[in-house]
Amino acid sequence: MPQTRLGDGSIARIVPSPYTTGSELVVDGTPQSHVDLRDPSHLHFEYVERMGAVIDRLRMPGQPLTAVHLGAGALTIPRYVEHTRPGSRQQVIELEPALVDLVREHLPLPKGAAIRIRIGDARAGLSRLPASMTGNVDLLVSDVYAGAQTPAHLTTVEFYTAASHLLAPDGVLLVNVADGAGLPFARRQIATVRAVFAHVIVLAEVQVLKGRRFGNIVIAASHAPMPTEWLPRLMAAGPHPAKVAQGAELDELARGLRPVTDADATPSPKPSATLFGR
Repeated sequence: MPQTRLGDGSIARIVPSPYTTGSELVVDGTPQSHVDLRDPSHLHFEYVERMGAVIDRLRMPGQPLTAVHLGAGALTIPRYVEHTRPGSRQQVIELEPALVDLVREHLPLPKGAAIRIRIGDARAGLSRLPASMTGNVDLLVSDVYAGAQTPAHLTTVEFYTAASHLLAPDGVLLVNVADGAGLPFARRQIATVRAVFAHVIVLAEVQVLKGRRFGNIVIAASHAPMPTEWLPRLMAAGPHPAKVAQGAELDELARGLRPVTDADATPSPKPSATLFGR
């Protein structure tokens, strides 16, 4: 079983998927990515499928994108973008060089893919990207985990403001947020993203969005309106039962909550130790 020790002492392993074809990247017992080398369009994890549904609606079908990914994992989304939109220009920022080496050796990237991986902190790395990318990024994905938690400094108004400067006028930010009962962390993240972006929608499984169980929600945000025809198509794309929240529903979720700042940020909550039991 291929594995490596990361800088924080955790162990990253690549294992055969116990549920479907392909492989999983697992860090200290927490599944973090699924990759199917024979079919990069097979995303498997529900929240990643929801991200894929949004990505499919950017620009014209098959049109190459300029994309930035914060957090590498096993490079599932960069592979998906390359597979569905050949010729895309992609940059990935990842803190753990040992993780990148493990994935590159055992789950190699497609030959010829224009995917550059930069080692470093995701937030600090935003300012080190080529100057030509500022204001020209079609897709920015924030999916960073240290173990099973999103680091605090990647949850704030200051972080999202810095990220927003990369985006093209109609570019889209996608954020993976994990939370449990009542969604206290996710609801405040919605309030924070809405403090920076004028247009926000949220995608999730129905029971997760109702705060009835631990799970992932995807926040999609843009400076420009996201076309209304996206909504029924995103619902239809699933996974089911799917929910797409916007407008008054997000007003209610974020009601009375202050945006997170660098002064009061906390990491995302840890999932239950039994959540990923095999």
